[in-house]
Amino acid sequence: MATVLSVSGSPSASSRTNRLLRHLDRRLAAQGHEVIPLDVRTIPAEALLGADFTHPAIVEATELFARADGVVVGTPVYKASYSGVLKALLDLLPQYALAGKTVLPLATGGSTAHVLAIDYALRPVLSSMGAAHIVQGWFTLDKDITVHEDGSLSVAPPATEALTQVVDQFSTALGRRPVLAAAS
Repeated sequence: MATVLSVSGSPSASSRTNRLLRHLDRRLAAQGHEVIPLDVRTIPAEALLGADFTHPAIVEATELFARADGVVVGTPVYKASYSGVLKALLDLLPQYALAGKTVLPLATGGSTAHVLAIDYALRPVLSSMGAAHIVQGWFTLDKDITVHEDGSLSVAPPATEALTQVVDQFSTALGRRPVLAAAS
């Protein structure tokens, strides 16, 4: 099927956002997609904050975006917007790094006051980067995501239902991508 780049914009290794993305990655993989996780927090800060386009980690991230058919972008919401570490990476990618790609925006946060962050903060940036199709995103409340002592994750039933629906819509949209014949 398709190659999906699953980007976690959380600055924390143990964040609910990161764990939720990896949980959803398994669903996409079960549907036959190749899923490549990218945790932005693992890119060296000096490369991100110093805008070092030639740093091997930035070059690799750029190549991962180029290779992907679809991109899942997940972020915690801070001050009504997506994370700064995600912003730093998006700023270093080529202007049209999402050209021709299907994108699923996801966000997590502590309050429904931040639910519009996807549409008013993240979606415009993804669109400006040339995304061919940005499917309906989803905001999940932190209280609906439970990380158990053994590291497993559970999501409240209403949130699970909504996330399943948006992930499946994303998967379907990936399957509808036109197949381009190879140039002779």
